[in-house]
Amino acid sequence: MKKLLVITLCLSSLFSCSTHKKKSQCELSSYAVALLDSTLKYYSTARIGLFHENYPSKDDDMVTYLAGEDTIRKNRVAYLWPTSGMFSAVNALLRASDDNRFKQMLDSMIIPGLECYWDSLRLPVCYQSYIAEAGYSDRFYDDNLWIGIDFLESYKLTKKSNYLSSAEKIWKFIESGRDSVLNDGIYWCEQKKLSKNTCSNAPAAVFALKLYEATNEKKYLEAGKELYHWTKSCLQDSTDYLYFDNISLDGKINETKFQYNSGQMLQAASLLYKQTGEKEYLTDAHNLAKACNDYFFEDFQTEENHNFRALKNGNIWFVAIMLRGFEELYQIDKNPVYLNNFKETLVYMWKHNPNTNGLFGNDVFVHDIDKQKESKWLLTQAALIEMYARLSVFE
Repeated sequence: MKKLLVITLCLSSLFSCSTHKKKSQCELSSYAVALLDSTLKYYSTARIGLFHENYPSKDDDMVTYLAGEDTIRKNRVAYLWPTSGMFSAVNALLRASDDNRFKQMLDSMIIPGLECYWDSLRLPVCYQSYIAEAGYSDRFYDDNLWIGIDFLESYKLTKKSNYLSSAEKIWKFIESGRDSVLNDGIYWCEQKKLSKNTCSNAPAAVFALKLYEATNEKKYLEAGKELYHWTKSCLQDSTDYLYFDNISLDGKINETKFQYNSGQMLQAASLLYKQTGEKEYLTDAHNLAKACNDYFFEDFQTEENHNFRALKNGNIWFVAIMLRGFEELYQIDKNPVYLNNFKETLVYMWKHNPNTNGLFGNDVFVHDIDKQKESKWLLTQAALIEMYARLSVFE
């Protein structure tokens, strides 16, 4: 463990930008690596690949994002969801730098940590929400989707076949959560099939389309199309193009609008346009991008009277997932406006972060950055590492 920490905590001093990168890109890269250093310093446990849920860590912390009661109190490590965020963060750094040290980190830290959550007893196999040695815990379709998408990203970056095979195993679990209730769609939680959520269907469409990219198997393209159109027909707000959170089995819709739901549908629409060339998907993507910019951003003026559209306060990981959608669209239309709004927000955050430990508070962007709570979530740090790394690729 000490050897791994020495390697990772030195990353910021070793990491350097290639000469073809602009100063602003190098700056964002350095932010990503510095935050990774801080995250590993303050969240790592005695077991490689496992992390604390929050910093400072407290045994009586309770999480609220589970389908059932939070029952783990003593010697707790983080649940699967924030742990998986570190997978995304390291992938994003690898993509931005093509540095072998991040490939090594995947193999020596990220994958061994995730294996602790692997449930090989219940079929189809998948990751459960807490470490397997503690007994059975709920298995969420969306948790597994985020990990499956990351396995495909790792496969794309390294060409290691084991990453692709891991993604394909996860797809079998995702398929098991899809049925004809409400005419299609995937549930949120295997143990509590009470609703079909945008967060389990939009990323399922993205996952299927990325599997199609990786394998060229048409069954994945068809699944991606079907899940995209089901989600659009059942959960899109026709008045503004954004997406509601979920539909219960009695047809009642939870109309809450989160960044990641619309962001994943933006990414799915962009992928479908790339893969089919059908203009309806590009139209969908442009409509949704504008709607997200209108709803999840607001006008902001800095102390130096510089104006830009800043991200509103909200779950920072949700915003990182939304960024993936804007990034996918940028690869098609090369319009930098939306990505620049992300960049300006995150650069402002970095330069005004009041925390001496280098970590960031939860759900706070530019307006209330000086009003952060003491407890800081692992997933918040992972999401910001991912965003700084992703944005460092673009001029």
